Amino acid sequence: MQVVAAILIALTLSVAPALAGDFEDGLNAYRSKDFANARQSWQKAAAQGNAMAQFTLGFLYEKGQGTAVDFKQAADWYRRAAERGNAAAQTNLGSLYERGQGVVQDNRQAVNWYQRAADQGTIEAQFNLGRMYQTGQGMAQDFAQAASWFRKAGEKGHIGAQSMLGLMHETGQGIARNYKQAVDWYRKAAEAGDSRAQFDLGRIYETGQEALTMDYVEAHKWWTIAESNGEDRARRSRIFVERLMTPEQIVQARQRADDWIKAHAKQ
Repeated sequence: MQVVAAILIALTLSVAPALAGDFEDGLNAYRSKDFANARQSWQKAAAQGNAMAQFTLGFLYEKGQGTAVDFKQAADWYRRAAERGNAAAQTNLGSLYERGQGVVQDNRQAVNWYQRAADQGTIEAQFNLGRMYQTGQGMAQDFAQAASWFRKAGEKGHIGAQSMLGLMHETGQGIARNYKQAVDWYRKAAEAGDSRAQFDLGRIYETGQEALTMDYVEAHKWWTIAESNGEDRARRSRIFVERLMTPEQIVQARQRADDWIKAHAKQ
């Protein structure tokens, strides 16, 4: 996963005043969805060594905005910005290496760039580095390191990291087994809309653990929500648990799910 276009607005704050003109012109054009002019302005700023413009120019080439998709150009511009210490570019360059787009696929290089960005506090890089440690891609597999990096990202609100922390606490993988912590992390991710965490939270409610009393109504509720978010496993689980519920409980569970979905649709 990458640092994406939503960060472009906030990034202007770190642009040196002497280099901000062309970059800001490009940003204004980007806001207006005038990607061609955004690219022209950022090209000028990038040629002057503006790392932020180099990053955003790479982003345009990667996404095909204002130009044809060109992963090689994206990688080249990301690299220039990354070598100047731009954490967003380091994260996205790592992602290109992981996928083998515009560069020869190389998990070690992916880890190298994720590590640099993660050390600067970039949430997406911290999550990506956790994934690499978890799966042993580009490095020796290390669940404890995976959990550590997931925690850094999860504490900053990364939904995927929160869901993974729930799983690792539940299974004791690289971290002490702790059902209360598992439920807490699953709930954070579930409330934020993560369908996998919603499914897992329902699963724990169905069976009951030391941190949760068995509750078929809550299990049904979370599986209904997960199903509405595209989690295929949730439908089978919901149908199964309905056989163990009274008609009144099913009505109650559906109402809770409907209320949750409506409330979160407004956000």
